[in-house]
Amino acid sequence: MKSIHNSIKILGFIAIALIVTSCEKEMSRGTGWEYNNPRNGGFQVIPYLEQETGPGLVLIEGGTFVMGRSEQDVMYDWNNIPRRVTVSSFYMDETEVTNLFYLEYLYWLSRVFGADYPEIYDKALPDTLVWRDRLAYNEPYVELYLRHPAYRDYPVVGVNWHQANDYCAWRTDRVNEMILIREGILNMDPNQFNEENFNTDAYLAGQYEGMVRNDLTDLNPSGAGTRKVRMEDGIMLPRYRLPTEAEWEFASLGLIGNTLYERIIERRLYPWNGHITRTDRYQNMGEFIANFKRGRGDNMGVAGNLNDGADITADVFSFWPNDYGLYNMAGNVSEWVMDVYRPLSPEDMSDFRPFRGNVFKTQMRDEDKFIEEKDTLGRIMWRDVTIEESINRRNYRYADNINYLDGDKNSSLQFAEEEVAEDQKEKMMYEYGATSMINDKARVYKGGNWEDRAYWMVAGTRRFLDENQSTRTIGFRCAMHRVGSPVAGGK
Repeated sequence: MKSIHNSIKILGFIAIALIVTSCEKEMSRGTGWEYNNPRNGGFQVIPYLEQETGPGLVLIEGGTFVMGRSEQDVMYDWNNIPRRVTVSSFYMDETEVTNLFYLEYLYWLSRVFGADYPEIYDKALPDTLVWRDRLAYNEPYVELYLRHPAYRDYPVVGVNWHQANDYCAWRTDRVNEMILIREGILNMDPNQFNEENFNTDAYLAGQYEGMVRNDLTDLNPSGAGTRKVRMEDGIMLPRYRLPTEAEWEFASLGLIGNTLYERIIERRLYPWNGHITRTDRYQNMGEFIANFKRGRGDNMGVAGNLNDGADITADVFSFWPNDYGLYNMAGNVSEWVMDVYRPLSPEDMSDFRPFRGNVFKTQMRDEDKFIEEKDTLGRIMWRDVTIEESINRRNYRYADNINYLDGDKNSSLQFAEEEVAEDQKEKMMYEYGATSMINDKARVYKGGNWEDRAYWMVAGTRRFLDENQSTRTIGFRCAMHRVGSPVAGGK
């Protein structure tokens, strides 16, 4: 009986110790000072689990893969040399951006800027005339494809690379604004007008004075008592953006569902196993699993037994998703990515998060590090970093690194010894306009589309188009950086 009594007593002491320990405030393992205590300075540390998944996104767990050619190079471009690279985990839209999503964007621009800056709305409009064909009757698509509700869940087309990037930036602001409203920090503000609209960069820089409901408590004893949300709070999401070419190709293949431990069972051509474009599932045996052109004059098959059920584009949720849960990564529309095109980029780029197209920028601030001004749309203005600011750096010296190792003076024998005018450099490297269409405005787009043969659905194939041009076969989807652990739930 005595031993039982002692055991109960010991358990009681343990329970009390656990309660006391759980009530203790977190302390720095580096200095021993207590966090979140205004009596010792108020350095604030926010509990954080992991990144919230933004609307429309799915997590793409990263890893290593062989990027580039996996099919014979029938075009003989030799522009996708196989190379092993590593892609970090990131988020990506499960579908292409739809007409409905883009109409929401256009409506917002019209409501906020339409009265004083109608050119902002006009600049964002897709080019619906891309549907016209000199020897085909496509006028109904010119008038109806973007705005008719029958096509609302079809991918938006006729958008150039710049328009796709502008949409990503707008989406970033709208998602973060909604998060702050949800957290009780901002009030809903349907009357935003001109520059008085929510912008993520402006808010983080302390330049937003809109419908603030409640600021956060500031534990700094010399502070004002309240403060804005900071990056350190982990409340707002990183930027929506276009995926890089490596990210897009990695996500398209979906090798996460094709591995045994670290062994890839079968190197894929498409987002599915095998070398055919039909399903081998018993219930749907022989059905096409992507929207593409089977052969000359055959966009959708024979009436009564259509091969893919789509004469042009299809609903973005058509067909089966790949092993990441991404729809139409092999057909429907080709998609813009961030990269500037160079034939030999696979030889030059880093093997970790490869990308060509960096132009390093910094916010425009005065001598006291305060934001100088915002533009007419209420956005923080950015400028290229200068050589003087990078003079002691080892990882870069110039802002514009698009031509690094491929297009700059040191990488070409065609440049004369004397200085060359800036507008002549790109012409001397690739003879732009004479023997090629490659310059710093040539942007990569990936994947097959509804007018393509199956060859272009191979994830490793790559093509390019001027960033200011658009077609009826190119759309886009957004991506977002994954912060913290590459594995969902942490590891």
